[in-house]
Order: sequence, then structure tokens, then C-alpha cells
Amino acid sequence: MKKEVKKMRILSVFAWMLVISMAIGGLVLMGSDAHGQDMIQVKGSDSEVNLVQRLAELFMQKKPGVKIAVTGGGSGTGIAALINKQTDIANSSRELNPKEAESAKAAGVQPFRVVFATDGISVITHPSNRVSKLTLEQIGKIFKGAITNWKEVGGTDTKISLYGRQSNSGTYVFFREFVVKADYSPHTKAMNGNAQIVEALKRDTGGIGYVAVGYVVNEKGEVMSGVKILNVAKDGQSEAYSPVKMENVMSGKYPISRPLNQYLNGKPSGKLLDFIQFEISKEGQEVVRKEGFFPVQKEWMEFNRKQGL
Repeated sequence: MKKEVKKMRILSVFAWMLVISMAIGGLVLMGSDAHGQDMIQVKGSDSEVNLVQRLAELFMQKKPGVKIAVTGGGSGTGIAALINKQTDIANSSRELNPKEAESAKAAGVQPFRVVFATDGISVITHPSNRVSKLTLEQIGKIFKGAITNWKEVGGTDTKISLYGRQSNSGTYVFFREFVVKADYSPHTKAMNGNAQIVEALKRDTGGIGYVAVGYVVNEKGEVMSGVKILNVAKDGQSEAYSPVKMENVMSGKYPISRPLNQYLNGKPSGKLLDFIQFEISKEGQEVVRKEGFFPVQKEWMEFNRKQGL
């Protein structure tokens, strides 16, 4: 009799453990399913992070059931996360490179590109610097270390100090390939983000750096106090233009403009599609402007349209 009672107790305990286990498992699955349905993960470009955070905030106000988490880390970080299926959207201020495209294919990821804004990369100095304009060639020579003193480009006899981004930055890659066209000088200080470069240039009278326009210009075209934005010319025979004026960037007169991208795994649908469509809508583009960036250029609007957006 005692053995039977003991056996019944053991079975009862086992049954309760099974019920508890199933309940916990059910909660985990429900939580996982809810997360998958409601949470949109966005990772990548530091140049884009503040802008996309603002777009996400407004979208969530319109769609209370949707949650969007936006983090930075650099374009390379965002693309790697997309390839590893750790994010829904990769913010990238540059295009995928061939190695990334190959890795994506091997992982079964189909990168789908969306252009949602335009940036005019701004070359900035301390306000006391008397140099007001440079050519692309001069900027390239400065950042690869061929020009090391401001007197070589019409300034005072002051050593040039260089501020740039880390190698996982899309801005670092774009600026190197489009402007420097060589390796950066080993004396370039690698900063974590645009904001760090801006703060450094406020203090360094001999410094020069490059940042996304939204970090130094507001929607009214007013330049942030404490820094100076240089006008840039394509070459020595061309007029130098400022990225402060939207028409200069949108028309291509300002020579260091670029599309700001987002990559997804395949053509978006559901809440992902809703968010992307919001970003490129009239309302979304007004937000882009308010954050100091510029709307999608015509050629990229057509690109998005051909993508079915």
C-alpha cells in the first residue's frame, strides 16, 4: 500500500512538472511569436541612426501596435547583422560590396535596397580657419597625408590634424573611395561617430573632418555653431559649392553627395513594407528635411519605383 501511495505521489509531482514546463514553454513561444510580429529591428549606419530613430518614433505614433528598435554601430555592422539574420533592416550609407553580396547569397539572404534620403557629406573645420573652400583633389591629398599644413591650401602656417571614422563606417568607405582614392593617412584620428568629429573640430583650430550633413545643418540651412563647413569644387576650374543649400546637393553641383540606403532580406511586406513606405512618403521626406538631410533625388525615386515601392 505504501509503495502504491509513493508511486502515486511521484506520478503527481511528474504531472505537475509537465504542466508547468508546458506552460512556461507556451509563454516563451507566445513571447517569441509576439516579438517576431511586432518588433522591427534596425541596425547600422551612424550617419542614419538619428534620422531613422525619428522616423521610427513618428511611425510608432501612427501604428501603436508596432515597435521599432534602432541602433547604430556603422554600416558594416548593420549589413553583417542582416546577413546573419539578426536584423530586419540594415541602415547603410554605402552600397554592399562584392564580398558582402557573396556572403549574403551563401547565407540565403537576398539584399533588397531602398533609398530613403540624400546626404551631402560635409567637410568641416574650426571656425577660425581662414580657408573657405577646397577642391576634391586637395581634400584627397589632405586625408592621405600628401598635404600636411594649412599654408599649402591658402591658410595659416598650421599643422593639419585629421579626423575620420572607423573602418566599419559606411562614410569612412565612401569618402575613401570617392574623395581620397587611397588609404587614409595613418595620422587620422578614428572617431566612433559623426558627433565625436563635430565636438573635436570645435576644439581643434588645425583640424579637418568629414560628417553627414544632418549633424551640422538644420532644416533651415543653419550651420551648427562652433564649426565651419567648407565649400567644395569638383576641380580647380569649377565653382565651389556648399552642402548647406539643398539645391546644390539635389542638383549634384555639390560633389560629395550620396544616397542613404536601407537593406532588407527580400522585398518587404506587412509592417516592414508599411514602415518603408512611410519613410519615402511625403510625410516621411518632410521628416528627413527637418533632421537636416535631403529628400530622395529623382533618379533614386525612380529606382525605388522600379523596386515596386
